[in-house]
Amino acid sequence: MRQKEIALNIRPIKPVDLEDDEHPVGSYNTPLREDAFLLSDEEKIDKIESHFREIMVTLGLDLTDDSLNGTPRRVAKMFVQEAFSGLNPANRPVTRLFENKYKYDQMLVEKDITFYSHCEHHFVPIYGKAHVAYFSSGKVIGLSKINRFVQFFAKRPQVQERLTVQIGKELERVLNTEDVAVVIDANHLCVASRGVSDTNSKTGTAYFSGKFKDENIKREFLNYINAK
Repeated sequence: MRQKEIALNIRPIKPVDLEDDEHPVGSYNTPLREDAFLLSDEEKIDKIESHFREIMVTLGLDLTDDSLNGTPRRVAKMFVQEAFSGLNPANRPVTRLFENKYKYDQMLVEKDITFYSHCEHHFVPIYGKAHVAYFSSGKVIGLSKINRFVQFFAKRPQVQERLTVQIGKELERVLNTEDVAVVIDANHLCVASRGVSDTNSKTGTAYFSGKFKDENIKREFLNYINAK
């Protein structure tokens, strides 16, 4: 039964320093240099284009070929404007809160949010579904904004544990609530397309705060996200 599988395989994440035997993670903040935003997006695209062209040449590719000639520029623009656009705080979703006029006091769940990210260890895709829930502390947020927060933090070089915590902590901050749940179920191409080449396994992570630490409420949330 899928609900049992998730309940057994999810690794709950706490918002504290995380460590992995192979890949140390300092905290739930993305590691960025202090000068990360001194260059404009266009300047970054120019530099990445030059460096990626050199990579392709080093691999032995003929960049005079019509199919390959524009690839360095395309990759550079994809990195800056799409795949890693979540690194730039200027792209953080603008939020507007609304009064909870309906006095809705049950959990609100947004499930099956599709996201695409990139593993920061090999720069290959991570993709999957995020399921998010919260209890209102008096304010509510437009549903599409929840999806946008997931996408904002996914558009970075990531590890799944950090992504899970970042989404949870951001929703706590924006909604001014301690009652947030985030579950992510994802495929990692660094596992599927290289190394062990296991195409069947998935990785589950979870973040629970406030009311969601209550086992009955947590079970209600997990049951709902697993319902067809």
